[in-house]
Amino acid sequence: MTRTIIGIGETVLDIVFKNGQPQAAVPGGSVFNSMISLGRTVGKKCPETRLIMESQVGNDYVADLMTDFMGQNGISTEGIKRAKGQSVVSLAMLDSNNNAHYEFYRDKDMPAFRTPDTPVHLDDIVLFGSFFAVSPVTGPQTQAFIKKAREAGGIVYYDINFRKNHPVPPETIEANIALADIVRGSSDDLELLYGSSDAVRIYVERISRLCRNFICTRGGDDAEVFSPGVHATFPTAPVEKVVSTIGAGDNFNAGILYALVKNCIGKERLKSLSADDWAQLVPVAMKFSANVCGSMFNYVDPDFADSI
Repeated sequence: MTRTIIGIGETVLDIVFKNGQPQAAVPGGSVFNSMISLGRTVGKKCPETRLIMESQVGNDYVADLMTDFMGQNGISTEGIKRAKGQSVVSLAMLDSNNNAHYEFYRDKDMPAFRTPDTPVHLDDIVLFGSFFAVSPVTGPQTQAFIKKAREAGGIVYYDINFRKNHPVPPETIEANIALADIVRGSSDDLELLYGSSDAVRIYVERISRLCRNFICTRGGDDAEVFSPGVHATFPTAPVEKVVSTIGAGDNFNAGILYALVKNCIGKERLKSLSADDWAQLVPVAMKFSANVCGSMFNYVDPDFADSI
């Protein structure tokens, strides 16, 4: 099965701080991190699969760094729009548990992001989420592209992934959930959206009427998955030493998409995922997530990519 995976989201240079001192500067962004890990895994093991990133960057050194890095990791930059202005930079402050808290610096004078025109075909995969999917500046264009992808028979994966410093009404998030074939939300996402992390109740009362397939991750605890008639839990993969949790959820997403491609799971099969189907997906995603927690980088390392 020849497929294309398209990620649409923000590209960000993450400057990582620990104890008030910079530790690393790494290309990042929620969807970007997922795509780099897919480039290192799907790109090598399934070279017939095309990987395309849709985003907008400035006309600065950061943009050069980001696009060069994508090329080095097998991601096509044909969907990257370069505009007059400065690319996005974030400060990621690691706490005592190596969890990150962010501050973002965006150029408010950047030209508007244009709706992508990359064609999508049956069983191609589109990944979107985070602030880029709900921002008034980029959300409408993202949703327009996602709607076209659905109409063309593409598989849509939505990662809710938003922060409390970007308050968004549940209706905005739920409009994106309704466009997706698979939705992932963390327990923190659910708490912010609905005031509860009870994934069973929230799936039954809110999400199931919008999307059939839902994944709730809980950091270092078990993940819960839901489909009609299915509720299963999966344990996390072990991490020898947690260095940084930046990219943990992003790489969980990458692991799910990798397993979809590896197991030739198309859109039709997503209509009736069984517990056995989920067992082909989630343990792989847990391994991706665990690997990235063991380093300062936002994506799986090459040794892991060769071994998976």
